[in-house]
Amino acid sequence: MRETLLMIPGTLCDASLFQHQITGLQPIANCKVVSNSSSDNLQEVAAHILAETLGNFSVMGLSYGGIIAFEMWRQAPERINRLILMDTNHKKPSEKTRMMQQRFIGMSYLGEFREITTHFLKDTLLHPDHAKELEMRETVLNMALNVGRDAFFNQVKAQLARPDSSEDLPNIKCPTLIIVGREDLVCPIELHEEMATLIPNATLKIIDNCGHLSTLEQPEKVNQIIKKWW
Repeated sequence: MRETLLMIPGTLCDASLFQHQITGLQPIANCKVVSNSSSDNLQEVAAHILAETLGNFSVMGLSYGGIIAFEMWRQAPERINRLILMDTNHKKPSEKTRMMQQRFIGMSYLGEFREITTHFLKDTLLHPDHAKELEMRETVLNMALNVGRDAFFNQVKAQLARPDSSEDLPNIKCPTLIIVGREDLVCPIELHEEMATLIPNATLKIIDNCGHLSTLEQPEKVNQIIKKWW
């Protein structure tokens, strides 16, 4: 029987973030995308996922999804078989992050929700080569529009109140795969190198020509890495 792999998207992302993994990883896992916006409280978001999932499972989280994965581990480490942490951050939000997210919330209230993704996409999310690809830009924009303003507020509020997970990392005993795009400007390589050093059974993989959304930008490489590690 295939193992369940819970996939948790990042901020302003939905199941489309993992469209290539849902099909590509089907031979090795029963992939299920779960909600990252059921509450504006991180602990409640993690508890909701745990309550809706039976038995043991593995977790794959990208960006905010990785932050939720850390919280799920804190609540139920004995239920998690494997962790896949992608383009994420184990530390508390920086002041720069807080200011940016608060700006985005303000823009949303002013009716500029669509502009958030257009701005963020152009400047930060994607590798410059991929930001030029119309289809990928449309995918990112459509995910954001599907998520919507209210869910976005929940995501931002929950992650801005996140704890620093640094002290938890040495206690994570399950096999852990850490993946990051070399050109990730949101969660840079240095964060992932630190995670790999602190988690005892961790494997770090850096993907070239790749920004923050590695599952979309380099899907074949991501799938290859996961299947080989799995």
